[in-house]
Amino acid sequence: MTAQTTAQTMVEKILSAKTKTDVRPNDMITVPVDFAFAHDGTLPLAIELMEDELGTRRVHDPEKVAGICDHASPSPSEQVSNVQAMMRAFACENEIAFYENGDGVCHQIVLERYAAPYKIVIGADSHTCTHGALGAFATGMGSTDLAAVMAYGKTWLKVPSSYRIEITGNLPEHIHSKDAFLYLCGKITADGATYMSMEFLGDTVDEMSVESRIVMCNMAIEAGGKCGLCIADDRVCEFLARYGRKDEYTPLSPDSEADYASEITIPADDIEPQIAAPHRVDNVAPVGEYEGVPLDQVCIGSCTNGRIEDLRIAARILKGEKAAEGTRLVVYPASRDVLLQAISEGVIRTLVEAGAAVCAPGCGFCIGRTVALADGEVVLSTQNRNFKGRMGNNNSEIYLSSVETAAVSAVRGEIADPRETL
Repeated sequence: MTAQTTAQTMVEKILSAKTKTDVRPNDMITVPVDFAFAHDGTLPLAIELMEDELGTRRVHDPEKVAGICDHASPSPSEQVSNVQAMMRAFACENEIAFYENGDGVCHQIVLERYAAPYKIVIGADSHTCTHGALGAFATGMGSTDLAAVMAYGKTWLKVPSSYRIEITGNLPEHIHSKDAFLYLCGKITADGATYMSMEFLGDTVDEMSVESRIVMCNMAIEAGGKCGLCIADDRVCEFLARYGRKDEYTPLSPDSEADYASEITIPADDIEPQIAAPHRVDNVAPVGEYEGVPLDQVCIGSCTNGRIEDLRIAARILKGEKAAEGTRLVVYPASRDVLLQAISEGVIRTLVEAGAAVCAPGCGFCIGRTVALADGEVVLSTQNRNFKGRMGNNNSEIYLSSVETAAVSAVRGEIADPRETL
């Protein structure tokens, strides 16, 4: 790592280490990429662009690239199956890692196996910012950029300015990091951190599990962020050790005198259970404003809230309960490892007994390709986006919430406040 000459934010520390220069916001830099990935919605185009525009099908370093089938998993059509077959052939030809239908959502797989502090992670998916929870500079790029990364092993970018988001105090009971981010998004709006490094700090964040931090970094793009970052501390070290990667740990935190372009402090006590109403993630209000809205479906999972911590919360709420008549409950674990752990702990049994349809790990309902809504239907989901048509139908309505709010609402059959006893 280069010796720095000025106080730095976390993103500046990472990019300085990679370029061996003292980078500042708005610098144009070229960086080596430690890991790149794409899924069945973006990798096929990247392959075509490599061939047509770059004149090659060869990956620069097979150890640093992966393809993942998760957006339409299991394949719902002949067209998708043919696309996935094309991906398999490319992966075999280049000897890159390839993850099949049912292995999980790309972001969870990368968290478990590849992301680590100070790594540069580029994904052909907007929610690649997820991996900043482990101290990586992780950002989403399009298939064109991904094609170049696969071919050359590097990319160019503008160093983002940084937004210091400090959350202080103890989160009240029944309040989760999803509520904290939705509350923040309502405050700063969907473009409040455009092309900025959203750096989540404060004693509240320090006390969060890595899984809870992941939720906030995952949703950084919903406020326009170029990336989301949390400190890499002992909790991150423990997370990496869980997957046999403790040797990839390096501590990361901002300098106390670092210069932030924007700052906001949020007292944890100010946060209530939040609901993002159709059709914007920043259309946020406390759950009380939407309490009683009837629900056709409740969805738990996605790259935002499909980890074992989330499924445990759902099982705790749903144990001995049933989803309300007329309300479908759908659960998608984020990865095969999460599913296996949930099975071993009895979590899956509890969810199934509560009436949930537990599906193969993947994006599922979040992208609307394998689980869609009918005209006029209303859903409460733990995913990260509620745009019109996001779940496969322009004539449906998507509300977003934490897992606990979703689970309680599934039992009630309507949006409900998780602070009220079932």
